[in-house]
Amino acid sequence: MKVIKLFIYSAGAIFLAAALERLLIIAGVAQALTLPDPLLGIPLRYAVLLVGTFELAVAMACLFGRQVGVQLGWLAWLTTNYMVFRIGLLTMNCHQQATCIGSLTDPLRLTPGVTGFMLGLLPVYLLLGSYAAIIWLWMEGRKAKSAKFLKMSCSACGIHIRFDGRNLGQNISCPHCKNDITLRKPDLLKMTCFFCKEHIEFPSHALGEKIPCPHCKMDITLKEQT
Repeated sequence: MKVIKLFIYSAGAIFLAAALERLLIIAGVAQALTLPDPLLGIPLRYAVLLVGTFELAVAMACLFGRQVGVQLGWLAWLTTNYMVFRIGLLTMNCHQQATCIGSLTDPLRLTPGVTGFMLGLLPVYLLLGSYAAIIWLWMEGRKAKSAKFLKMSCSACGIHIRFDGRNLGQNISCPHCKNDITLRKPDLLKMTCFFCKEHIEFPSHALGEKIPCPHCKMDITLKEQT
């Protein structure tokens, strides 16, 4: 999760830088800004403003948001659009610098050399990173749903604790009394059903609960027999 958060922050910084640069472009007086964007069909100045607004919104969500799934969703959506538009530009034989979409930098000029090459890889980094993180979260969610949870009573305060069965044997601080305890399988208690006289086993944390007897189905209260 730490790696995913670092990726989200880095993506937020990239989009913030891109949005600020687009604002600088809009503030300029380049004649090319009056030309129509080949993909959107509106003056390039307004297209740059539109895309910059989306980038700024996603940057703010990445840098200040708290819902990781929502942040990754926005990143995947925006970077997917970048790649789709870049493919569209190739099919139209249109240079990506002639449009504000498909580039994370100045859409009016091409940055040469190693810098231009690295900037060209940014959309790929954002696209692969966002989808990889989404897949990882989805797999972790499935693992959490299929995990077997156990209950035990704290040996110090007696309050019930619910934990993932994969953490058996770990030493933790009780979330209630803060004493150090070892996570273990719940101790099973035994009692005899008052109605059918059959034996019943149950975990200690269920003491006092009212359940149907598994044998005769009559309602009984779980209690420890001496």
